[in-house]
Order: sequence, then C-alpha cells, then structure tokens
Amino acid sequence: MKTDMPKKIQELIAKIDPIDESFGKMAQKRWNSIAKPLHGLGLLEDAVCQLAAIQRTENPCMKKRALAVFCADNGIVAEGVSQTDSHVTAVVAKNLCRGDTSVCKMACVASCHVFPVDMGMQEAVIDEKMLDMHVARGTKNFLYENAMTKEQAEEALLRGFELAEKLADEGYQLLATGEMGIGNTTTSSALASLLLGLPAEEVTGVGAGLSAEGLAHKIAVIKEGIVRRKPEKDDFVDMLCKVGGFDIGGMAGYMLGAAAKRIPVILDGMISQVAALLAVRLCPLVQGYLLASHKGSEKASGLLLAELGKKALVDAGMHLGEGTGAMTVLPLLDMALRVYGEMATFDDIQIEAYKPL
Repeated sequence: MKTDMPKKIQELIAKIDPIDESFGKMAQKRWNSIAKPLHGLGLLEDAVCQLAAIQRTENPCMKKRALAVFCADNGIVAEGVSQTDSHVTAVVAKNLCRGDTSVCKMACVASCHVFPVDMGMQEAVIDEKMLDMHVARGTKNFLYENAMTKEQAEEALLRGFELAEKLADEGYQLLATGEMGIGNTTTSSALASLLLGLPAEEVTGVGAGLSAEGLAHKIAVIKEGIVRRKPEKDDFVDMLCKVGGFDIGGMAGYMLGAAAKRIPVILDGMISQVAALLAVRLCPLVQGYLLASHKGSEKASGLLLAELGKKALVDAGMHLGEGTGAMTVLPLLDMALRVYGEMATFDDIQIEAYKPL
C-alpha cells in the first residue's frame, strides 16, 4: 500500500501478532466431545473457537466487556444528505451519558459497560461519562474540501488505538464498537466505495430513512465528492482524510489497539464494518480479532462482511447503529460459552461420540 503511516502508528501496528489457531483447534476438539450433534450450534461454536484463538486459551472468557460509542459530526451534512442536522448528534450523545438510548438499555441486558466517546462533535457534551477524545469540532464538507487533514486522520486512528489499550489495561476482555453521528452513513458509504472499488450506487443506502429522491441526491453527492477529492489509490489514510469521519478513524484505531492487546472486537453494522475494513487494510492481521455481530440492512453491509471474510451471527434487518447489533449477540455468545464450559461430554454419559461421515 502507498500510505505513509506515521512512525508512532507503525510502531503500534508492529505490536499486533496473528491469533493462535492452535487454541482454536483445542476449542473445536472440546466442542466435538460435548454430548450434542457435531457443530450443532453452528456459527456460535466457530465464534467460541475464534475467542480461544484470540485469547490464547482453551477456556475463553468475556465477563468484563466494554462498548465504545464513537460520536462525531460530518460537514457533508450541509449538502442535505440526512433527514436531520448535526445538533441531533449532541442530543443523542447526552442521552448516551444518561443511559437513555436503545444501546444503553440493551447493554444492561448484555452486562456491558458503555463508554460514549467524543471523537469530533460540533457541540461538546460536558458530562463525566463522556470521554473527550475529539480531534476537531466536526469534519469539513468533503464536497468542497478534504474532510480532515492527514494529521487529523492520523490523530483519530491514534486516539482510538490508545482507548483500546486503556480499556485492555483496565481488564476488559472483549471490546465492542458503536457510533453516533448525523451524516455518517454518507462518509462510510464514500469510504466503502473506495475500499471495495465499487460505484457509490452499489454501496449507498437510505441511512435513517431517505426517500428515493433523497437517496439519489446522497449518491450524487458522494460520487461528486470522490471525483473532486481524488483520494490516492491504496493510500487508506488519504481516503480517510479526504471523505471519512473522525468516528470511523477512531473505530479503526480502536480495532488496531484491541488486536495489539489480543482482545476480541465485536463489530456493529455497516459503519463499523467500514472502519474494520480500513483497519484490516492498514494491518491484515486485525482480521482474526474481529467478530461480526449482524448483517445490517444498509446496502453495503453484506459486501463489507464478504470482503472481511466474516459471517454475521444475526440477520435481523437492523440499522439503528450505536452498537445495538453488537449488544444483540453478546447474550448468544454467553449461552454458547455456558454450553462449551459446562456441558457433559460423550464420555461423561457413556455414549459413543458422533463422528463426521
């Protein structure tokens, strides 16, 4: 790739090792010994094996888990690509701090701590629960200028990386991704178009609920913005700074940091999947640390998952964001781990084990 990563980020990426597949094989052997049909829990069994390979243990654990919700505003909203304006970002961010959003309610059920993160909102939210990591007060309108400077793009990546390291050092065993920011389906669609090498119309959806006319306008804005900004091919930091968002940069860095700390990451929907593909383009080893929660209803979600080599655990037509998809699968993983850790084996019940035919 052509991107000239700053030395500090290169040093951080150098910390990332491959997952250890030998532990995944041990976990699969344990699954096959359990008194149930082979691969009876399907993708849930695969997820437990991946957790084992990531954590380098035959007995993976995710009791302490955190969701970081990256909040940021996007200058491209000025082009009428969303039903609402940027003030809504701060309103929802305040509710995140109060625990009064969809993802907060779901996180209570999933026993997951929620950390709202200001990566670059136009309006600062002053609350002790808000992690202020903002790079700037919103990005620029990429139809007329770069969304951010290269230095700001690098800073967003770095701050996300540092957040993951901080949470890992506090004992969190699993990290989940979420986001909030009006206009971020536009920035993520623009990045998806570049990262996947597909025209904007193939990766752009209605977001929070645009009409057919609104969607056509959104696609036109993305296409024109890419033409004007001329992102460098295979320079992924340049793509981020030309048409991306601080939330996407923060999430990508967060995934890099989690991988460096050997922590699994649960992806949310399309926007976090774009951030994941950006992280994987920067460091392919990150792919082994990512688990896909759900296939969102946004147009690009299935394409991004396929490019990442991931199968979603849930396909429920969700497109709420905030990390709600990630929270949906945590109870499923808890149940799978309970079966994996506590279920009797064929030897225990003195029945001959199933064998593949």
